[in-house]
Amino acid sequence: MDVGFIGLGRMGQAIAGRLLDAGHEMTVYNRTRSKADDLEARGATVAGSIAEASAGREVVFTMLTDDKALDAVVGGGLLESLPQGSIHVPMGTHSVTALTELAATHEAAGQVLVAAPVLGRPDAAAAGQLGVVPAGPADAIEKLAPLFDVFGRRTFVAGTNPAGAAAVKLANNMVLGCAIEAMAEGFALTRKFDVAPAVFNEVLTDGLFAAPAYKVYGGIISNEAYDQAGFTTLLGLKDSNLILAAGNAASVPLPSCNVYRDRLLGAVAHGDGERDWAVMARVQARASGLE
Repeated sequence: MDVGFIGLGRMGQAIAGRLLDAGHEMTVYNRTRSKADDLEARGATVAGSIAEASAGREVVFTMLTDDKALDAVVGGGLLESLPQGSIHVPMGTHSVTALTELAATHEAAGQVLVAAPVLGRPDAAAAGQLGVVPAGPADAIEKLAPLFDVFGRRTFVAGTNPAGAAAVKLANNMVLGCAIEAMAEGFALTRKFDVAPAVFNEVLTDGLFAAPAYKVYGGIISNEAYDQAGFTTLLGLKDSNLILAAGNAASVPLPSCNVYRDRLLGAVAHGDGERDWAVMARVQARASGLE
């Protein structure tokens, strides 16, 4: 399939690399061109503009940081260059409002929008082990299925409304953020009674909480390994604000989200915005008199 890919951060590079290695014709674009060097060496064509990356493509994936970046790419050449009938697949974490508006924009242009945020970290993308959550026209999702299978372990179709995909991704991130906050409180409580963090982490992950989220983030908190960020505090804060906005739009109270959002905001205030978002445990430790 003739695929365009715009946005080559760690996640974008991993996904684009999987598609390239699977034999798809790849044209890639990134504002910082050097991020495309590895893919170019492996056979990808590097476009000089968003329009060039979109023109003639059957599918264009975008992996972008936020709604502002998505708007800039769509208005900066994607919309005017993507052929009628072709599919735009935004895979970043975006607001329900942005995707609702973008679906209408593409429909008016004779194009198709399938929102498909992914679940997992960049290492999972490189291993083809992401969860993929597409929502949009059923026939378009069916066409995209072989591509999703290249970088995903499972696809969870979230319906025909692209905003539904955003709702699933945001809700999933909210539950994970709440889990990290709860772990942070547990680590702080046990530390106050002179229990080594490694012991509490072992108790958590050997029993009822022997799940990947607790193992990954429990290990990060236990070892205070916040500098190797798989998902930064600033990104977590951005997502928490999107979650609360979605709740406001749908009249859904989300009290737990407010708690971990404040922890993230506190981490940013202490200069930890680029560290892994599990650093909210450090904020909890400070509040407990441990730092």
